[in-house]
Amino acid sequence: MSLRPFRFVLSALVAASVLSGCNKQTSPATSATPSAAAGQCEPASDTVVATYKLDGAEQKVTYGELTSRIGPPMADLEKRKQDLIKRGLDGYIIEKLVQSEAKKRGLENEDALIKAEVESKVATPSDAEIQKIYDQAKAGNQLPPDVTLEQVKPEIVKMLSEQAKREHAQTLFTQLKEKADVQINLPEKRAEVAAIGPSKGPADAPITIVEFSDFQCPFCSKAIQNVDEVMKTYEGKVKLVFRHFPLSFHGDAPKAAEAAACAQDQNKFWEFHDKLFASQQNLKVDDLKKYATELGLDSARFNECLDSNKKAELVKKDMADGEKVGVTGTPAFFINGVALSGAVPASEFKTIIDAELKKKK
Repeated sequence: MSLRPFRFVLSALVAASVLSGCNKQTSPATSATPSAAAGQCEPASDTVVATYKLDGAEQKVTYGELTSRIGPPMADLEKRKQDLIKRGLDGYIIEKLVQSEAKKRGLENEDALIKAEVESKVATPSDAEIQKIYDQAKAGNQLPPDVTLEQVKPEIVKMLSEQAKREHAQTLFTQLKEKADVQINLPEKRAEVAAIGPSKGPADAPITIVEFSDFQCPFCSKAIQNVDEVMKTYEGKVKLVFRHFPLSFHGDAPKAAEAAACAQDQNKFWEFHDKLFASQQNLKVDDLKKYATELGLDSARFNECLDSNKKAELVKKDMADGEKVGVTGTPAFFINGVALSGAVPASEFKTIIDAELKKKK
């Protein structure tokens, strides 16, 4: 049995928001992570959770030792749980608002509203749009060399149409939430994330966004526009801090991260950041050195920094800090410690930021 149109659109939108990032895993890193029963308090760190004998002497394992060992996967599970709760609450509210709006307009049901405000507004992709997607896929080696445009055109059309449908649905849902003055009172769990690294915005801004990102991740590139919109909307109130999290399956990302750190030494991080994201298909070492020259960096100093691998430890430190708070994919954001994952719309940043600013009044 297929989902009704409204439920399908809502499910697709939620799925898109969950999958709007590059992830190094799709399931928890270990199945040994304990889960507390409903209502059960977490043990104190010195609670003995196991004993065993070694050479005749009793050995003890405390809860603190256990959580220290499996800290990253536990943080990941907690982050996923919070994401699921937030997505579920958002979906529930949207469903109620759409049902109410359909009733106000005298429509038969919510599906009729979706048809009028979403499906009817999705235009057939132009030949130029289709060609652009095809060319990008070919350039990124995402298609076999002998595949023609005509062979993949139906899939490209479907992909572009579904993307447009999600965008129109997101616009509708945002408008309905603003009209209904939706206020989220869900308690937020905060992660302790060090705001160290290249930054934008006032040092004493009431809002600090720490971003973990990967220069080869296409979702990180897509997120830039939304982050820029947030920085502009809340100018003077937000500080953005960039931290590195190159994923293992992005072969050029680690060296690109090191290169950006080398550029930071010459006060050119953000210029280099923008150049790398605009050139994601060309991130080999020679490309990185070429970009440094184009941006006016001291080439000899930059090349020595990059070739010596002196920034590798900095990148590893960023990744270790990210893993401690449950980062498994990019982009990952922490807004005053509140986690937000993926290339999500600016409106999702706004919801958290507005709530944070309201608390500070």
